[in-house]
Amino acid sequence: MYLAQARQLGASLVVALNTDASARRLGKGPDRPLNGEEDRAIVIAALQSVDLVTWFDEDTPTELIASLRPDILVKGGDYDMQSLPETRVVQAYGGRALALPFVDGYSTTRLVHRIRAGVETRDRT
Repeated sequence: MYLAQARQLGASLVVALNTDASARRLGKGPDRPLNGEEDRAIVIAALQSVDLVTWFDEDTPTELIASLRPDILVKGGDYDMQSLPETRVVQAYGGRALALPFVDGYSTTRLVHRIRAGVETRDRT
């Protein structure tokens, strides 16, 4: 949903994924990311709206953004765009940074909780 919306904003869509190491540093739990970086990239690259997939190993994609210089940086609505260092990078060269409206219920964290709840329920029977 987010990626299709992001693609409509520009001529192409480049998706930058956290490497596995970068994702682990986000502190979302020892089982994250759920899928390895190569598997995640393959799935994302298969989407019609995506033109290119790449990774970044840093905590934020500021170096990659400074190198690619996208006209528009798009993030999900759960981000405060003005607090992100990558927003300042994009704005410094005249680009725009915006957040797409957050869609409640579509998060990996929520999916993990639902899966675990289902497993726990089945384990009791």
